[in-house]
Amino acid sequence: MANTNEFVLSDHGEATAAVIQAVVNKSRYLQTLHEALEDQDDRLVYQLINSEKYAREVQQARHISADPGNESLVEDLHDQLSAFLSQKLIIFLRNRYPFFYFEEIGEGQYQFYFGNWWGRRLFGTLDVLNVSFDFDEVEYQKLARTFALETQQKRLNSDQIEQISLENDKLQELIDSQEERDNQKAELRSQIKQISQEKVMPWEANRKKKEKQALIDKLTELTEIDESSNNAFQQIRQNENRILELSKEDTLLSYEKQSIIAKFGSFENFEAQNNVLYRDYIANLIATRGRVSADE
Repeated sequence: MANTNEFVLSDHGEATAAVIQAVVNKSRYLQTLHEALEDQDDRLVYQLINSEKYAREVQQARHISADPGNESLVEDLHDQLSAFLSQKLIIFLRNRYPFFYFEEIGEGQYQFYFGNWWGRRLFGTLDVLNVSFDFDEVEYQKLARTFALETQQKRLNSDQIEQISLENDKLQELIDSQEERDNQKAELRSQIKQISQEKVMPWEANRKKKEKQALIDKLTELTEIDESSNNAFQQIRQNENRILELSKEDTLLSYEKQSIIAKFGSFENFEAQNNVLYRDYIANLIATRGRVSADE
């Protein structure tokens, strides 16, 4: 019969070895990360904090083995790691995207604007650890739509500006026709008064009543138009301000469009570059570190 105590001791020994090995692995991971930070080896830091992404996008490995257990050891250091990694990344991005202007809003946290002109737009935030842009969806779609409308020789707000302009034309017509309406109302009141003062035979009463009501209805209609006309000046001013805002937005979008074309040639190329930004940046880190080593 097997000795139960021997089994328990043997099992305990295996568990001890397993936990010691696990601690060793974590210690090695942290030591490797420590050395990468000391050596300013950003490429290795990126590989260590997200091995799955690195294997998929840089090594393009078919069978990806991630290391989430060890990577979770530094989750509470993401802000500090982001601050460390942002130094070289921002320099790279300023060269790749000269029209983006980055602003640090917290430790390792950045938002960026499109352009250095007046009225420039906040365009999104930068994910340093994943080397990716988190674009403001509304602003990004405006830019995408601007490129899509190019084939129609239209701007983003062309239709809306045209619609508001037509509304202003109608409002101006109301204002310009005020004197004509006043004359019509005076004539209608005169006719109503005349009918009211006329003596009619009983069999004509119903017809005269209808005539008078038709005149009153027409007078009421003109009075309602007058009320609309009274607000026309204010509405025209509001519409003109709105047209100015939309025109300014179209101008800014035109600047953004020209900037992208100057750097990337097309919006499609711009999007393609965004999709491979992580891979391209890691390649740049490898090439740059290689040049430094060669110089040394």
